[in-house]
Amino acid sequence: MACSSEFIEFVCNVLAPLGEVRSRKMMGDYVIYVNEKCVITACDNIAYVRKLPCIADLMADAECGYPYEGAKEAYILDFADPHKVRKVIEILWDKLPFPKSKKK
Repeated sequence: MACSSEFIEFVCNVLAPLGEVRSRKMMGDYVIYVNEKCVITACDNIAYVRKLPCIADLMADAECGYPYEGAKEAYILDFADPHKVRKVIEILWDKLPFPKSKKK
């Protein structure tokens, strides 16, 4: 099952206070960018973030899963606490690289 446009809109609205938020559809699922860094992979109406040590304490009680076959295990964001979601994304944003530019 692919993500619904309503779910993607909801996630983007929660993240809006952090800056420029956009989504990109990829094979039925989505990636979500904040200020041009890919911070969330959304599959089946579930938002996944990379398991990095910088958010381990905040995400200690979070469920984990695999966004798609062959993916690394990731944390699942719980949107019941939007403040915590934004905090996780802020911390991740500082650690994640900008996408590499495509050479033509």
